[in-house]
Amino acid sequence: MAEKKLKVKQGIVRIVIENVTPEIDGGSIAVRRVPGEAVLVRADIFSDGHNDISAELRYRPKGAARWDGVLMTALGNDLWEGQFRVGSLTDHEYTIRAWVNPFETWQKEFVKRYEAGQDLATHILVGQGILEKLVSSSMAGDPDDPELLRVKALCSGKMTAQALLDGSLCALSRRIPDSDTCREYAKILNVQVDRKKALFSSWYEFFPRSFGKPGQHGRFRDCLPVLKEIARMGFDVVYLPPVHPVGISKRKGKNNAVQCLPGDPGSPWAVGNSTGGHKAVNSDLGTIEDFRWFVKEAAGLGLEVALDVAYQCSPDHPYVNEHPEWFVKRPDGSIQYAENPPKKYEDVYPIDFNCTDHLALWEELKSVIDFWIEQGVKIFRVDNPHTKPFVFWSWMIGEVRKKHPDVIFLAEAFTRPKVMHQLAKAGFTQSYTYFTWRSTKEELTQYIGQLTSGESREVYRPNFWPNTPDILAGHLQNAPRSMFIARFVLAATLSSNYGMYGPAYELCENKSVEGKEEYIHSEKYELKSWDWDRHGNIKDIIAKVNQLRKIRPELQTTWNTRFCELENPRLIAYIKSSDDATSHTLVVVNLDPSHDQSGWVKVPLYDLKVKLDSKYDVVDLLANKTYHWQGEWNEVRLDVKTHPVLIFDVKLKA
Repeated sequence: MAEKKLKVKQGIVRIVIENVTPEIDGGSIAVRRVPGEAVLVRADIFSDGHNDISAELRYRPKGAARWDGVLMTALGNDLWEGQFRVGSLTDHEYTIRAWVNPFETWQKEFVKRYEAGQDLATHILVGQGILEKLVSSSMAGDPDDPELLRVKALCSGKMTAQALLDGSLCALSRRIPDSDTCREYAKILNVQVDRKKALFSSWYEFFPRSFGKPGQHGRFRDCLPVLKEIARMGFDVVYLPPVHPVGISKRKGKNNAVQCLPGDPGSPWAVGNSTGGHKAVNSDLGTIEDFRWFVKEAAGLGLEVALDVAYQCSPDHPYVNEHPEWFVKRPDGSIQYAENPPKKYEDVYPIDFNCTDHLALWEELKSVIDFWIEQGVKIFRVDNPHTKPFVFWSWMIGEVRKKHPDVIFLAEAFTRPKVMHQLAKAGFTQSYTYFTWRSTKEELTQYIGQLTSGESREVYRPNFWPNTPDILAGHLQNAPRSMFIARFVLAATLSSNYGMYGPAYELCENKSVEGKEEYIHSEKYELKSWDWDRHGNIKDIIAKVNQLRKIRPELQTTWNTRFCELENPRLIAYIKSSDDATSHTLVVVNLDPSHDQSGWVKVPLYDLKVKLDSKYDVVDLLANKTYHWQGEWNEVRLDVKTHPVLIFDVKLKA
């Protein structure tokens, strides 16, 4: 309903509006959406007595003069619901207003009198008077409304009981606020609107330095074939570890050795040397012009470059000499290097975000983001954000979004859940998650439930990674190809945002440092030589699933996962449906990497509003094979070597 002018009288307050959701931290934190997503709002709304009330959810682009509105629906027990869709890449705001509906209240009592055969003459005059008042007040704001003009003409003559019983009059009264009782919610709540890639993205991480000529450090211009293959596999974000100069002092050797050998490239996360810091490019990779070329070539292939932001320095970083006050000093005057006992990172100095000169420090760190935005980067993966102040992120991300609302920040924060959620509230667009370690059916179902319900769903967008350069989870260690397929499909279909570190993942690299969740011969510390086409790779499966993600709308959101019953605990199944319920994808995954599994899966036909005895087809989208099913329960078989996962197009008929 369009905005209408309404002068609310300052009378006795009869309407209560409370327990509004979503409302994060008293309304101080905006909920997150992308264009086209709905904001579902609920509230307890009631009044004294037995009066009928109407409620309207009001919304608008932030800063707009006019509100749009939609009538809310009563769900029972004074709980009301309404929703609106965000239409553009502009932050929005919303609130609620409600009022006693005098005509609907009168009409319900009038129906009882009519059915009882009572004298209605006086009551007709009362109803006509209420209707005239509503129409008159509403026409002041919308004099050309055809429905209002029709009712005005009706009121101008002598009204009959039959005319006043017309259901359309009651419907009209619901959308006309009563100025005597109308009350607006005390707060205007906010929606931060991010671009579509905030909700739907496929990330691929690789080290450009490993793709040079044999035995040589790779350069940006060596990576065009790599970009083409990543694009062929269907990814849309190519994520690079830090591309800055690497420290010389305390440089780590292979396998994180304290001493490096000649030619060891060091860890890219030890940022900075005498040639520059966070606004410079490692000369072994090329020049800043070469980096811009890389970004342009990637864009031509449908890939967007994401850059790692590691707010830390090697001992050789220019900041160390220029701003020693930005670092923590030991009692002997030396700078404290990074530690995570018993681990030591002698090649890295943490930055002291609470130093006395923190305002200048913060401005400088923000300027790093500004610099790379100028080079064409709009996506940043932030290293260990949970070790920096929340208030810094809130300030920095907020400042960046003022000029660049399309910038995306991914939090690499494997830490406590409340800390991860606070980072989302501080402005991070996406976050790494515990999916990396959730492997059993019970763990997965519980975790997805936590992510997709309540406040979490409103601000925290998960990004599922089965591996990273730092993490080779226990279930992938010495695991067969089937486990890598299963974990990939889970990541890519449970979450609309997912990523992987390659080529280690698609080549099923499964060897770890003994007793640790770390890759042996980690690429973090050495150049690798990858045979990308070696036997057993899963590149084609990845490409097929990424293709399905792009053409099936239900796979482009995380919030619609519905788990299906299965009597076999080694199988997990879930169905995802499009918003318009015209497309349904059923995924079944074998969680046992060593044995074939079968079982009966229950398709929730009742929830999908389909007759329980319906006949329908399901198409195996990976094998291109059609099956004829009937009813809720049907059998599935998963061969661990050839089909450890099944992805079905479920062709239901309403």
